[in-house]
Amino acid sequence: MKKLIVAIFAVMLVGSVSAQRFSHGGVAFYHPRVVVTGGFYPYFGLGFGPFYPYGVYPYGYYNRPSKMDLQIQDIKNDYADKIWSAKHDTSLSRRERRLQVHELKVERDNAINNLKRNYYRN
Repeated sequence: MKKLIVAIFAVMLVGSVSAQRFSHGGVAFYHPRVVVTGGFYPYFGLGFGPFYPYGVYPYGYYNRPSKMDLQIQDIKNDYADKIWSAKHDTSLSRRERRLQVHELKVERDNAINNLKRNYYRN
């Protein structure tokens, strides 16, 4: 019984160790699991593998943002700059700065909601 347990443990140990590295002709190469956003991603080492001519992910995972996503990001960036400026305006009292930041955040949210609401009408 001991020999059987030791043999199973040895097989499991060898299996777990061999899963960590991939070898080509006695030279080991590590294959990290990376999600590629478009383009060609060759294997490290010799470049051979199950998806050889196409890289690790043959169809890619690149999703181009829509025009609406880009416009929303522009709105967020503009208001982030305005909010930063309002927070660092020393000519205002603390309460006035907080109120101005709150108003800018409400304006930002309204601008994003209006864009989403009217995006498909144009």
